[in-house]
Order: sequence, then C-alpha cells, then structure tokens
Amino acid sequence: MELFVKIIVCLIAGLGAGFGTGLAGLSAAAVISPMLITFLGMDAYQAIGIALASDVLASAASAVTYGKNKNLDVRNGLVMLITVLIFTVAGSYLSSLLPSATMGGFSMFMTLFAGLKFIFRPVMSAKESNITRSRKKAAVQSVVCGVFIGLICGFVGAGGGMMMLLVLVSVLGYELKTAVGTSVFIMTFTALTGAASHFVIGDGVGDMWVLIACVVFTLIGALITARFANKAPPKILNRVLGFGLSAMSIAMIIVQFIK
Repeated sequence: MELFVKIIVCLIAGLGAGFGTGLAGLSAAAVISPMLITFLGMDAYQAIGIALASDVLASAASAVTYGKNKNLDVRNGLVMLITVLIFTVAGSYLSSLLPSATMGGFSMFMTLFAGLKFIFRPVMSAKESNITRSRKKAAVQSVVCGVFIGLICGFVGAGGGMMMLLVLVSVLGYELKTAVGTSVFIMTFTALTGAASHFVIGDGVGDMWVLIACVVFTLIGALITARFANKAPPKILNRVLGFGLSAMSIAMIIVQFIK
C-alpha cells in the first residue's frame, strides 16, 4: 500500500511539474517538492533535491522542442546563466541551514503564489525592447536578476523558472515563447547544479524509487506539453497552469493544516 501511494503521488507531482515546465518554463520543484513533503512526509531538503533532479531532463527536453520551433535564444542569456549557476550553489548551501518545516511551508505558498500570478497577471507577450539600453546596462541587469533567481532556485527549488521567464520578458524584452524556451534551457543547468549541491551537501539521494518515478513522469509531462505550448495561445496556457497550480497548492495547504 505504501508503494502504491508513492507511485500515485509521484505520478501526479511529476505530470503536474512536467506540464508546468513544458507550458511556461516553470520549475518542476514548484510542484514536486511541496507534494513530496506534504503527502509522503519527506524531508524538505531531500524533496527539493529530488524535485531539482526531475527538472533536469524535463527542462532539457522542453528546450529541444522549443529550439526546433525556433523559440530559443541562448547567446543573450549567457551572462544570466553563469550568475544563476553560481548563486544556485550558494542558495543550496543556505537552505541546508534552515529547519525543514520552514522550507516546506515556503515551497507550498510559493506554488500558490505562482498559480495566482498566472491567473491574474498572465504573461501574454513581451514588452517592446529597450533599444537604447547599452550592453553594459543589459549585462548588469542580467547579473542582478541572475543573483536573485539563483538564490531562489538553490534555496527552495521553487519559483526560479517563473521569475526567469518574467525577467526575460520584461527586462530583456523577449517574446513569450522564446522567453519560455530560453528559460527552460537555463533551468536545465540550474536544476542540475542545484540537485548536485543538495545531494552532496545533504545525505545523498534519499528514496531512489521516488527519484526515478518523479524524473520519468516529469519528463513525460514536459515532452507532451512543450509540443502543445508551441502552438497554443498564451492566454490558454496561462489560465490552465494558473488554476492547476492554485488548486494543487490549496489542497496541500489544507492537508498540511489537518495533519
């Protein structure tokens, strides 16, 4: 019975995370870590490590799909990528110093915040690029944003993909689908760095079967939805993702409150 419960939780968490990754470049950890913490009683630090590991293949597969549809621009995001990688490691170390309950609660409410954001403030299209902005200013903005995103990715494993998407659209002036494609490409490396940091700093992988199940189900979900996302209207993608994340986070908060 215990194994059956694990499979069901990993199936729902993995597919939900894969949908978020493929549709909007959302970090898989925003869904997986709070579900593992809430429904399986897993240690928050290990749950985030598993969630970040699940994000690696899902983000990579999504990036390939967006790249094939010419919705990927890596060159202009290299400065942010390097900064994010460095501060993901720093954030991962800082999170190891915090109580498990603090991290778990933050992850659940971060998921709710992400869902509400997609409902009420959907990312419909890119703002007009600031053509007068100098390369130096663009680089500084990328570094500052990368520091913030990297700390979030490593610290709680949630919210990094969403914030990266917003930065690429509003600060660097990307069109929506190109922003998603570039976001999942960068998230591939931040997730890999964050997962490795968690496993090295912590007590290893933890439950290997949960890790494998989450990786597989997240990959499947991302492959399906990334193809759909490159053809679907942005409004539909935002609303579906927003309501799904909101409902899931509210359910987890209720269960946690009852427990």
